[in-house]
Amino acid sequence: MGARIRIHPLLRDLVNGQEIVVVEGENVGKCLANLVKQYPEIHENIFDPRGKLLKHIEIFINGKTASPEELAAPVSDGDELSMLMLLSGG
Repeated sequence: MGARIRIHPLLRDLVNGQEIVVVEGENVGKCLANLVKQYPEIHENIFDPRGKLLKHIEIFINGKTASPEELAAPVSDGDELSMLMLLSGG
């Protein structure tokens, strides 16, 4: 079954326009790694060169923030991960 990742609208071009992508993984990091395996172009838009989430990317699991665990936060089959991009103005 896997987990569903809801892709932020600004990133959907990188996943063939899909709003939802189903992936396997027991935590957020493994789910995102499997997303990148399916759609390698998304990698630089969600991870920094050290493999950490970019500061403007926030992940929610079933509507609750994955912070502070972020990539280590556990995920179960059927969970929905939402990928949000925090925007700021200047």
